[in-house]
Amino acid sequence: MNWFWDIRSRDGGMNGLEFARCTTAGGFARVLVHAAPARMAVEIRAGDGTGIATGDLDRDGGYVPMTLLTVDDGALRRSEVWPSEEHHGLPVLLAGGEVGMLREWWHAEDHSWWRWTLELSNHTGRPDDWAPPD
Repeated sequence: MNWFWDIRSRDGGMNGLEFARCTTAGGFARVLVHAAPARMAVEIRAGDGTGIATGDLDRDGGYVPMTLLTVDDGALRRSEVWPSEEHHGLPVLLAGGEVGMLREWWHAEDHSWWRWTLELSNHTGRPDDWAPPD
């Protein structure tokens, strides 16, 4: 069953501004968000409308290009990360609602630059559910 990730910036306008509404396969307890708002409200629902997790999550510290959202027993946590190999294969939620899978990430030791490979598909299921074409 799919999960729907609604992310709103809590800055701007009386009720904030929509950042993204993304769809992933269900069960991803960790996702990355590229260029996440500093102050965001997140709501995750299953395809049948069941609530998975919700929370207001504010950045603690300076900006980094990736934010890791983790769902743990209905609790939602946010951490700013410089992705490593442990993050390869996770969905990346993008502003506007697109979702890709992080395939590779490189960055300078001083974080002055980064480069990444994102795979976009019309199917954002578990990585072992599908294979790239030969």
